[in-house]
Amino acid sequence: MLGIEDPQIVAAYLAMIACTAACIIYGVSNWNNGGDEDGS
Repeated sequence: MLGIEDPQIVAAYLAMIACTAACIIYGVSNWNNGGDEDGS
């Protein structure tokens, strides 16, 4: 598969993609939550 023979390398790539997706989802869902109410 794509020239990668070691399953641990594939697992690391999948974990990296999953963590990136989780961070993006978390950031989008909390985009305007909290912060200063007065806008300064």
